[in-house]
Amino acid sequence: MTPAQRSPAPVPPGPVEQFTDADAALALVKDLYDRNTAHLRDRFAAFTRGGDGGGREQAHYPYVRLATASAATVDTRLAYGFVEGPGTYSTTLTRPDLFDRYYREQFSLLLRNHHVPLEVGVSEEAIPIHFAFPQGMHVEGDLTPERLAGLPDLFDLPDLARMDDTIVNGTYEEALNAVKPLALFTAPRVDFSLHRLRHYTATAPEDFQNFVLFTNYQFYVDEFVRMAREIMEPAADPDLAAYRSQYDRFVEPGGLVVHNANLGGTPGEAPTNGARLLRLPQMPAYHLTRPDGNGITLVNIGVGPSNAKTITDHIAVLRPHAWIMLGHCAGLRSTQRLGDYVLAHGYVRDDHVLDADLPTWVPVPALAEVQRALETAVERVTGLSGYALKSIMRTGTVATIDNRNWELRDHREPLMRFSQSRAIALDMESATIAANGFRFRVPYGTLLCVSDKPMHGQLKLPGMADRFYRERVDQHLKIGVLAMELLREHGMETLHSRKLRSFAEAAFQ
Repeated sequence: MTPAQRSPAPVPPGPVEQFTDADAALALVKDLYDRNTAHLRDRFAAFTRGGDGGGREQAHYPYVRLATASAATVDTRLAYGFVEGPGTYSTTLTRPDLFDRYYREQFSLLLRNHHVPLEVGVSEEAIPIHFAFPQGMHVEGDLTPERLAGLPDLFDLPDLARMDDTIVNGTYEEALNAVKPLALFTAPRVDFSLHRLRHYTATAPEDFQNFVLFTNYQFYVDEFVRMAREIMEPAADPDLAAYRSQYDRFVEPGGLVVHNANLGGTPGEAPTNGARLLRLPQMPAYHLTRPDGNGITLVNIGVGPSNAKTITDHIAVLRPHAWIMLGHCAGLRSTQRLGDYVLAHGYVRDDHVLDADLPTWVPVPALAEVQRALETAVERVTGLSGYALKSIMRTGTVATIDNRNWELRDHREPLMRFSQSRAIALDMESATIAANGFRFRVPYGTLLCVSDKPMHGQLKLPGMADRFYRERVDQHLKIGVLAMELLREHGMETLHSRKLRSFAEAAFQ
């Protein structure tokens, strides 16, 4: 009898319980998840030692479910934390260690808004063996090709058919009276992205913070690293004094951690818990962390809309509070100067990578909360305000394209369209990041800096760029960091606005 023909040997499903306390509900979720993933890891260890485990091994994700016979009576200013109406709603859950604060908040809001208990139990969704290893499963060097070929007969493997984005895209259709989704992402979809984040950024999902900056140039990374390391040391730059009591660690690719000497660490203390990488990953991430997770992450996405979509597809499962693009752009107006800032209030989506997920007819609006934070940050860092601010910053439409060398073809047609759209800047990432923010209900914004004016003879050439970089990168990064500080101070209740939520929306933020 082959392994596939033997009777399954599932983990005992465990209790199904009703809760009116969020902490108690979360405790059972943790117990079920830990017990079921530990079972899979134990059985896989036996498999690597040559055993077949006596049959197919399965364990399942925990779930949370809410059943209500009436609509919620909630504070209408809330953007999430309640279901649309009577019915049964459910979602599978993963990594309660990572999502502890997030799950606790979602559970608490549902209990407060609906006054019915939450049900927690074991779902029918099997945990793929790879996802039972949060740090990644590495078997290539330990198993023969024959043993690897037999893996699907004994364990569930990741199934892309069960990880689609129909819920978040608003295209999910459930049968009449079926259980409706409670969250935008299922547990397998979340696990898939958590593993991809580690691959693309060489940092752990646990280190990602709730405020994310994206850039398309290494210069910004260099300045962020310099600033973060100074924050970790005592009494260096007085301009950074306010940050020294807020951030406890700085984490670089490879898990290299520097602790804040101002919070009990030792000045000059050697980095811990990681090693400096000899080769950077495709999109390295750097994390200035806070104990509450509301620090700042910077990701160098490189050039192009494909990278921008890829990384935001995966960071979205962490449910960040905001992400902002800081990068360079081509200025399209003769009145602009190199080094001027562009605050995007609209986007022309000529990048095309999201056309199948978010049709181009869907508008991607500017978000007032993010716009105000960015403009205030520019004012404070530059010392300019009011009419004087217009001398260095324009607010307008940013066009994003997928062809970096668009200048080398007949560009009369695209320039006509950009002119009709009133575009003032051109880049390759901003509209993608903003559109995916809209799609994933993550507040977004864009502040770019003009690095060239190709239509006016000012090309991006080394000699011209050097002066621009020296004068603007430091200031631009400070503006981005300050904008995130302002958003955090303003509060999450207004940042997660209803304008990003659809008609029949999943309850989780």
